[in-house]
Amino acid sequence: MIMSAYLETMDTVEEKPVAEGQEKTAGEKTQVVLSPRGRVGAVMVVGGGVSGVQAALDLTATGYKVYLVDEVPTIGGRMAQLDKTFPTNDCSTCILSPKLVECYRNPDINIITNTSVRSVEGEAGNFTVRVTKRPRYVDESKCVGCGNCARYCPVKIPDPFNQNISSTKAIRVPFAQAVPMVSVIDPERCLFLKNKECKICYPVCKNRAIDFKQVEEELEIHVGAMVLSPGYQPFDPSTKYEYGYGRYPNVVTSLEYERISTASGPHKGEIVRPSDNKHPNRIAWIQCVGSRDVISGNDYCSAVCCTYAAKQVIITKEHYADTEATVFFNDIRAFGKGFDQYYERARHLPGVRFIWSAASAVKEDPETKNVMLRYCRDGAEVIEEEFDLVVLSVGMIPSPNVKQLAAAAGVSLNQYGFCDIQPFAPGETSRP
Repeated sequence: MIMSAYLETMDTVEEKPVAEGQEKTAGEKTQVVLSPRGRVGAVMVVGGGVSGVQAALDLTATGYKVYLVDEVPTIGGRMAQLDKTFPTNDCSTCILSPKLVECYRNPDINIITNTSVRSVEGEAGNFTVRVTKRPRYVDESKCVGCGNCARYCPVKIPDPFNQNISSTKAIRVPFAQAVPMVSVIDPERCLFLKNKECKICYPVCKNRAIDFKQVEEELEIHVGAMVLSPGYQPFDPSTKYEYGYGRYPNVVTSLEYERISTASGPHKGEIVRPSDNKHPNRIAWIQCVGSRDVISGNDYCSAVCCTYAAKQVIITKEHYADTEATVFFNDIRAFGKGFDQYYERARHLPGVRFIWSAASAVKEDPETKNVMLRYCRDGAEVIEEEFDLVVLSVGMIPSPNVKQLAAAAGVSLNQYGFCDIQPFAPGETSRP
């Protein structure tokens, strides 16, 4: 979280340049020049999702140097995986990609990917941040993202960007609009890094960008303030047996359905179900999976699930007007500018039902692979109904790295694992 009071008192800062022809070696520390007042005119933004990217752009617009640090090989975060944004149904990539490119081209933003924060020492205005940069085994200064290495790589792995619905290669550019547009090698799947068995990507790279000698780097960066934007991850519904996720192939999460329906996804925008790649005519959405659930410990509302379910209903009907869509909900919490009107738009579409009830997957038809849902209507009648596809509207939980980041930065977390903030100071952490 940003401390604007300290930002206002900072001076600008210049990074000491590396001599021409000289490269940084493993373990070399990033050096900066302190102002006479001992304050550093640079800010570290931890997390390269849309919030971190926008924070970086806003900071440079007011004159500060920014170190944009992310644990994964590219910036963009979850928004890069989305098809449309509500309530306007604007293209998510069309909004995000120009911001990513602007970050990459901005001389005052230093993007440091594949990097984790290890410790934060000092005080507001003058922090020393130690980070660990993991090797991507590809030289960022030489790679042009042509993808030639991936074409020849023999190792296929599930594609995490497409929620493991499709496959990719052990060396790849993470997604088509990735920034930086640089390939990365998965060290757990690469045959050469594991067993010294394969090196086919090395000779086919015309720019000689493959570098298997890269090692982990420890960097020391001086900043005056930090913005923490670690993002979130979707709730894993495999822990909730009653929904059948992981047991029935035609039960998917909302983020998986997002990748299925998007034009940049594995099916090029054609909505098909996982079991047989056929178009589902009857689709059900189950709300509050992993949110408002005392048993799972996530008794908070994730705030966006109702509206993104409405969005997916609208997008589905735009793809296939004859689709029958049913949404099982506790109560609709479409709070935000234009959100209620957006929900009403979805609710009044032909062939759409919003049913106030909890639902569970009771069985699967062994021949059709359709899923039978059981729910209670009007608080009395128990009904079993068959659907071609079931979408679980999963809530948000903290990212896996949040505890480690909080410990390194010395900030407190609340009982859910999110940042602990004061009711009347939502931008401040427990550490100034």
